[in-house]
Amino acid sequence: MMFARTQPFSAPLQEKAWVVFSGKSDWPWLKFLRPGFRHCFVIVHDGTRWLSLDPLLQHTEMKVHDVPPDFDLPGWLAARGNRVMPAPLYRGHKKPAPPMVFTCVEAVKRVLGLHRWTVLTPWQLYRHLTRHGAALAAQGV
Repeated sequence: MMFARTQPFSAPLQEKAWVVFSGKSDWPWLKFLRPGFRHCFVIVHDGTRWLSLDPLLQHTEMKVHDVPPDFDLPGWLAARGNRVMPAPLYRGHKKPAPPMVFTCVEAVKRVLGLHRWTVLTPWQLYRHLTRHGAALAAQGV
């Protein structure tokens, strides 16, 4: 399948990412996780399109959202009860990410380029982004 690209390959895209945290879960064993932080997924704006990667227990849902480029998807998700946090994208690693169990948090960390083995739960990811995200974003990471 061929995909049309609206920008030439040489033009750098201005990717920005947000992590979306949710307290909703249909799975009883996830109730031990902190309320409001039982699941997470990532949304990315590449300058022209909104993309989402939502790692669920049954499958991973990947979408290109059919909305205008200036649509406020983070605001729309926040208005529906989710906590939405801007997150830096880091692409400068020289080593592979550490091997970890595949969870929603690990999938989001891979998209962001976050190689912290101590970040295991949605709450820990939120705390990491709260503590370090603004500083990394200011550095352009």
